Amino acid sequence: MLTSIFILSNFSVLGEQTDANMGCFGFLKGMMFVFNGIIFLAGAAILGVGVWIKVDSGSILNFLGKIENAPTALNQVLNVGYLLIALGALLVVIGFLGCCGAVKESQCMLLLFFIIVLLVFIAEVAGAVVILVFRPLADDLFSKLGKAAVENIKNDYGTNPDITGLWNTTMSTLKCCGFYNSSDFINSPYYMNNKMKYPPQCCPDTHSPCNQTVVDNVTTINGCFLKIKYLIDENTVVIVGVALGIAALEICAMAVSMILYCRIKSTSA
Repeated sequence: MLTSIFILSNFSVLGEQTDANMGCFGFLKGMMFVFNGIIFLAGAAILGVGVWIKVDSGSILNFLGKIENAPTALNQVLNVGYLLIALGALLVVIGFLGCCGAVKESQCMLLLFFIIVLLVFIAEVAGAVVILVFRPLADDLFSKLGKAAVENIKNDYGTNPDITGLWNTTMSTLKCCGFYNSSDFINSPYYMNNKMKYPPQCCPDTHSPCNQTVVDNVTTINGCFLKIKYLIDENTVVIVGVALGIAALEICAMAVSMILYCRIKSTSA
């Protein structure tokens, strides 16, 4: 009688442990599905943005590509459209593998998911190290780009409709004037053909002609480069936080995928 009770109690404990393990396994599967569903949607969005950048002839990247005497290293920046397409496609594949691997309990998909995320994580760490090491080169690149942009304004702003329209759109969107400041427009075709006046974007909130006197009294307008740099510096903490959050999610995703892989492997064995 006592033996029977002992056996029944053992079976009860084992059953509770099995139910707990199955519940944990189901929870991890659900987390894996939801997390990778988000990755899949984000990848699709990034892929769409990359395609839009390559198709949109009026984008800022094509504008930079039209700047004469631009530094050759800028060509790498202009490939950001292809980079976004590749990144978006990679995220779509990762999300698909993660979702299907969790739902179908496929060891192959889960292992492939783990390997791809691990490679992406290593690439991100290597990229961060490269950015920190070669930051002075980036400053030199921006210096050369600034020189080329100012020459572009002085040569084409006011005569080339494409260049003029793109500069106007950029200045109106960012609430800025020129690349560095309003002096970039001195001796430009627009400046010479409009009795030494600046574009109206350089004199916001005023109905007076944008001449030197008005420009000197405007103290709130900055160059577009300084405005972009300010936005980046202002959001550095957010950018770093997002990067660390992505890294943490990638580590969690690798851990969950490996746990599911080992559990499925032990169950099938």
